[in-house]
Amino acid sequence: MTLRAGAGAGGGDPGEPVSDRVGHVETHGVDHVPDSERHGLPRSLFPVWAAANMSYLYIVLGGSMVLLGLDIWQSFAVIVAGNLLWAGVGYLSISGPSSGTPSWVVTRAMYGIRGNRVLNVTLGWSVAVAYEAIGLALGSLAGFALVEQLGIHANTSVKVAIVLATAVVTFSISVYGHATIMRCSTWFTWALTACVLVLGYYVLRHADWGYRTPADTAAHGRELWVIVASGFTIMVGGPLSWSSGADYSRYLPADTSRKAVCWWTAVGGFVPAVLLSGLGVLAGTAVNMTDAQTSLKGILPGWFYPVFLLVIVIGSIANNVLTAYSGGLALQSGGIPWSRPFTVIFDATIALGLTFYSLFISDFLSTMNSGLELSVAFLGPGFTIYAVDILLRRNRYDGVALQDETPSSRFWYWRGVHPAGAAAVVIGVGAALLCVNTSIYTGPVASALGGADLSGVVGMSLGALVYAGLTLHRRRATGDRTVI
Repeated sequence: MTLRAGAGAGGGDPGEPVSDRVGHVETHGVDHVPDSERHGLPRSLFPVWAAANMSYLYIVLGGSMVLLGLDIWQSFAVIVAGNLLWAGVGYLSISGPSSGTPSWVVTRAMYGIRGNRVLNVTLGWSVAVAYEAIGLALGSLAGFALVEQLGIHANTSVKVAIVLATAVVTFSISVYGHATIMRCSTWFTWALTACVLVLGYYVLRHADWGYRTPADTAAHGRELWVIVASGFTIMVGGPLSWSSGADYSRYLPADTSRKAVCWWTAVGGFVPAVLLSGLGVLAGTAVNMTDAQTSLKGILPGWFYPVFLLVIVIGSIANNVLTAYSGGLALQSGGIPWSRPFTVIFDATIALGLTFYSLFISDFLSTMNSGLELSVAFLGPGFTIYAVDILLRRNRYDGVALQDETPSSRFWYWRGVHPAGAAAVVIGVGAALLCVNTSIYTGPVASALGGADLSGVVGMSLGALVYAGLTLHRRRATGDRTVI
C-alpha cells in the first residue's frame, strides 16, 4: 500500500514531521511526542471521527429503537440524548495536545503505573479486540452478500478471501499509523457521505412519518420508561467506547485551542451517529429491521443495493482502523515491550482468529455481542473518572513525567496503584453491574425496576463522584491543592 507523503494529516500540512508522514510507518507509539514534531489543525479531527462513525451499526441501533416499541419522536429523543456523550469524547481529547501522549498513557495519572497496565490490557485491549472482530465479521458478511449480488458464488474459499482482504486493508492502515489514518479518514468521509445521502433519499421516500407503535406492543407509564432507559444505555455505548480521543489529537501543538479540539471531535462523532441512527428509525417505520441488511433491500433500487453493501464494508474498515490503532497502543501502555506496528499486527491476528471462528466454526459472534452488552457497565466509570481528572488537574499533564514507569515516578502512588482511581472504578463498575439488564445477565436493581437498565447513568455518576470525593479529601488532608 503506497500513499503520497509530504502533505499533512487531513490535508496539506507542510510541517509534517519525519516520524508521522502519510504512507510511512509512524515511529511513535506511547512515547511522548515532542513539541518540535507537533503539527496539524483541530479541524483535521472531524473526518477521523466522522469516518469511524458512518457505520451500518448505527442504522441497526436506530431500527432497534422501533423494535423496542418506541415511536419516531421518542426514538429520536433517545438517540440524541445518548449521543450527547460525544461532547465527553471531545472533552477527553483535549488531554492529547496537553500531554503529547495517547489516552492510554494519560490514564496513568488516574490509576497509577501498575493499575493502569492491568486496566489497559484486561479491559481496554480486550474490549477493543472484541469490537474489531465483530466489525470485521459484519463487514465480511456484507462482502459475502456483495459478491453474490455480482453473480459470484460465495463458497468457503471466496469467503475466506473476503475476510482476509478486508483485514489486510484495515490493519495495514492501522500499522502505517496516525498520519495515514488522518488522510484515509478524509477519503472515507467523502465517499461514505455521498453514499449515505443516496441511502437517506430512498429511506425518506418510504418512511411513514405518521407511524404509530402497534397497540398490542405500545408501552405506557413505567413500561415506557424501562424501554427508554434500555434504549439510552444502548446508544451511550457508542461514545463510551471511544475514550481514546487523545490518541488522535496528541500530535497537535500544545497551545492548540481546547475548545476547537473538543468541538471538532464531538461534532465528528455526534453528527453521523445521530443521522444514521435516525435513518434506522425511519427505515423501521417501513420495513422490519430485525435483519436490517436484508430488509433494506426492499426499499432500495436494485442498482444501489450493491453500493449499500459496499458502504457497510467500507464503514467497518473505517471504524476498525481506529479501534486497531488504539488497541495496539493499549498493549504497549500495558507493558508489552513491542513496537507499535507489532502490537497492531498481534492485535489484528487475534481479531482475525476470532472472526474466522465466529463465521466458520461457531456462533461465537452472538456470544461476543452479548458480552459487549455489558461493556457500558465497565466503560462508563472509566470515562467519567478520566473527565474528572482533566477537570481537577485543569488539563495540565506532564507528558515526559508520564513516561516514567519506575517506583520513583510521581504516578507510582501506592505500590504502583492510585487508590482513588482504583476505588472509583471498582465501586462504579460494581454498582453498574447491579443495574444492568442484558440477554446474559440482569442485575438485582434492574430486576427490581422491572428491567430498567440504568447501568450507564449509575456507573458513570458513581465513578466520577467517588474519584472526585477521594481526591478532594486527600487535598484537604494534606493542605496541598496540587495533590491529586
